[in-house]
Amino acid sequence: MSDCLFCKIIAGDIPSYKVYEDEKVLAFLDIHPVNLGHVLVVPKAHSENFLEMEAEDREVVMMVVAKISKGVMKSVGAEACNFMCNIGQGSGQMIFHTHIHIIPRFSGDGHTLWGEMKEVPDFVAIAEQIRMSL
Repeated sequence: MSDCLFCKIIAGDIPSYKVYEDEKVLAFLDIHPVNLGHVLVVPKAHSENFLEMEAEDREVVMMVVAKISKGVMKSVGAEACNFMCNIGQGSGQMIFHTHIHIIPRFSGDGHTLWGEMKEVPDFVAIAEQIRMSL
């Protein structure tokens, strides 16, 4: 896609700090990192989000995420990491090309991901609704 930032990075039109590349996947440092070593893993084939990807590309991307996560953590001395994939504008997706964040984590880094609902939901009803929609 001619106006996609990540497609331009993949094509080499925009520079990036590559950490991994093969015929289907590119991984590079996020220029607005949450923590040191924050990496984005993107399929070279354009898709708007993880749910829109071809199944084969989804498998390959996740294998690369698993492969390089250990190296990311080791290189920056992280104790843990988060994988994160935003799907849609409401989730915070800003670039509409599938990408997985690998975010190294450190004790006391202050980064938070989860808030809790104030009211306990009807778990039985929600589980049933999800099962029925599959």
